Amino acid sequence: MNYGEIKKYDIANGEGVRVSLFVSGCTHHCKNCFNFETWDFNYGKPFTKETEDEIIDGLSHDYIDGLTLIGGEPFEPQNQRALLPFVKKIKEKYPNKTVWCYSGYLFDKELLGESRARCECTDEMLGLIDVLVDGEFKQDLYDISLSFRGSSNQRIIDVPKSLKTGKIVLYKLKSEK
Repeated sequence: MNYGEIKKYDIANGEGVRVSLFVSGCTHHCKNCFNFETWDFNYGKPFTKETEDEIIDGLSHDYIDGLTLIGGEPFEPQNQRALLPFVKKIKEKYPNKTVWCYSGYLFDKELLGESRARCECTDEMLGLIDVLVDGEFKQDLYDISLSFRGSSNQRIIDVPKSLKTGKIVLYKLKSEK
């Protein structure tokens, strides 16, 4: 797997201050994607042990709330295969930090159902994610007033509650509580 960028102090892609990993590779090709360079699976740099160590170190600070996986598309099967062991390490080392993930795939229809995203890693990967922002970016539904998403079709999902209940449970942002 390749990645395009690591942001060590990201406040745009999830609640609090986060470390964000922008993976490379996406087959959605959403019109007016903000990060179209990462559609190419070969874009950026190889995701290595040194890359993992850099992110793990970045997460060590008390003021960092967690990790965000974004892209590109973290749920492309080849990206899942690289991310799963890494996210397991993160959850073991930092059990109180949250993992947010952005995916153009729909949680209930494509990640839990039959789709090109499903692979041997998908269920375990979902089990490690706290919040999933799902759905492709839709330019005609673009809304700058939305928190942590670009278009109104995208949902912010509480993954553990959704998996437990078997239905979509939307995540309550701290600003909405």
